[in-house]
Amino acid sequence: MLKIEHISKTFNAGTVNERKALNDLSLNLEDGDFATIIGSNGAGKSTLFNAIAGSFFVDDGAVWLDGEDITFFPEHTRSRVIGRLFQDPLMGTAPHMTIEENLTIAYLRASGKGRGAGIFSRSSRAEKQLFREQLATLGMGLEDRMENPVGLLSGGQRQALTLLMATIVTPKLLLLDEHTAALDPATAEKVLKLTRKIVAERHITCLMVTHNMNQALELGNRTLMMNAGQIVLDVSGEERSGMTVKDLLDRFAAGAGKSFDNDRILLSTEEGV
Repeated sequence: MLKIEHISKTFNAGTVNERKALNDLSLNLEDGDFATIIGSNGAGKSTLFNAIAGSFFVDDGAVWLDGEDITFFPEHTRSRVIGRLFQDPLMGTAPHMTIEENLTIAYLRASGKGRGAGIFSRSSRAEKQLFREQLATLGMGLEDRMENPVGLLSGGQRQALTLLMATIVTPKLLLLDEHTAALDPATAEKVLKLTRKIVAERHITCLMVTHNMNQALELGNRTLMMNAGQIVLDVSGEERSGMTVKDLLDRFAAGAGKSFDNDRILLSTEEGV
């Protein structure tokens, strides 16, 4: 489904600020896989997502999606088949446009129906009904606020809307970059529950970055740990089902050659948030 072959990316090459962000990284995801990713700041998690989404071209290696080499596809082309959510609820939506207008743009882009029609095309009656039905599944009353500007929504409502926009047409791949980290615990849990529901019902192949180790072991069917631009741990199946956070930390130390030292992640694990 997703096949990443030996990709590398260096920023500011040849300068004093040179930084190798991805280092000969390979990864295979099967159709329907839901893999969580954990790692310290600078491990390369968001850079990996940017490489997959096409925010830049990798220096070496290749990215394949559903049997197609997308290594040199531009970001806007990949966005038709790759959904993405960011940590900041303000990203991914147009705040001065209505809920309906935001959904229309997302739907037209992903479905391909907007080619040649312009991004401000009006939604049809059938599309409006589809949006209303999908919004109702969020359980936030947004189906009755379709004419409201997105900027009036709370962070949780906005992130739930962004999730819906990313999956209104089922994507081949969904990238979740700590998409609940900026929300309060209760709201984060609600958005996470929606995420699990949508991913399971649509059988979406998914990669999710999280700062919570318990979450990394409980969600999905695989757990990846990154360090210095590489994947140093990839566990699934029976091995993963019996793992504890301590096991995860021990395995990271063995694979990375050092102890895990991210205070934010360790604190979150201790607090269980």
